[in-house]
Amino acid sequence: MSVAQISSGIVGQDTDATAKRRMTICYPFAGDSVGGSHFSLRGLLKNLDPARYRVVLVPQIPDGAIAAHFAGFDQLEDPARTRGSFTPGEKFSATKYLSTFSGLRERVRLLRENRVDIVHTNDGRTHAVWSLAARIAGLPLVWHHRADPDALGLRLVAPLLASKVLTVSAFSLPKGRVWSAARKAQVVFSPFDTSIDADRAQARRRMLETAGLPEDALLLGIFGSFVPRKRPLLFVDLIADLQDRIQRPVYGLMFGEAKVPEMDRKLRDHISHTGMDERVRLMGFRTPGHEWIAGCDQLIVPAIGEPLGRTLVEAMLVGTPVVATRSGGNPEALADGAGVLVDPESASALADGVESLLVDPHGAQASVERARISARERFSEKRHAASVMRVYEELFRS
Repeated sequence: MSVAQISSGIVGQDTDATAKRRMTICYPFAGDSVGGSHFSLRGLLKNLDPARYRVVLVPQIPDGAIAAHFAGFDQLEDPARTRGSFTPGEKFSATKYLSTFSGLRERVRLLRENRVDIVHTNDGRTHAVWSLAARIAGLPLVWHHRADPDALGLRLVAPLLASKVLTVSAFSLPKGRVWSAARKAQVVFSPFDTSIDADRAQARRRMLETAGLPEDALLLGIFGSFVPRKRPLLFVDLIADLQDRIQRPVYGLMFGEAKVPEMDRKLRDHISHTGMDERVRLMGFRTPGHEWIAGCDQLIVPAIGEPLGRTLVEAMLVGTPVVATRSGGNPEALADGAGVLVDPESASALADGVESLLVDPHGAQASVERARISARERFSEKRHAASVMRVYEELFRS
């Protein structure tokens, strides 16, 4: 059954004419940096039934990166956009939050004039900017939470303003029962293009050629923005640890960049201090990411408290073995032996995980096959869209 059929089936259960009319869903944005939430949302939008849903997006910067990312979808101009956009990595202070109230009236008017039925926010800063406007306009608010369960907005604002909270993993679910969003929260795994594949042998050859590495090199990759939660310094320590353990030359390939200059400086200093200047390569941001993940012998995920890493699931889909910390949403993604889980905050534990895959190649291959099947079953775009549409229909009828 297709996503459209699922949606039509839900609508068919309600004979009320109002419930059958086309529904308008508004997706506003704050800031202008494209990240995992935007890729997930695009996967949702292209699977919504256009006969049932009208999609409107409101980027803060009309000609910015987010607007370009969603080119082809209807977009409205934010009537109260600020001169600058929020910067990832900077603390969202009380002053910044209060500044969002200056455009409250204009945003409420936009929602009403465009006959929006539901507002769906997808990141912390957008929750802060648009959640109150949605509720003043009398609209249901879907609060899509992609961070850890201790986030201030989830604990303090969502219980009051959110109609429904969607989280990307059980780890991200709000805690508590009395003053908590837990009573209106559910897990909806992020969507992925589960049809992606890669010729890993060819991808590895390209990696060796690009980085100028020897054929017998062990290629370990880490992907994403280099923020403290990702533990990029621990990845460098892992490479240093492994260099003393195994006979093959070990190379750490770091794909991404530090969003904050201080972290970039710390990372480069740490590489130099540990003597890993030759063995750790800063590869920058490269796309499509899954093709570079496929070129790694193993993906390393040393992150702490990460709700659900996109690169981890992409590795599962293309057949790259994964070694990850037993933290955040990693155990959920790698359930039932789909990867190697190790104790967090330990380069030695990560090194043990890497070695375990090297000494048991047959077991590693079996784990890869389990991971691929699991990812295709649990993380498809169509399954995600069907789950979100059920939420929309529930809110629309209430």
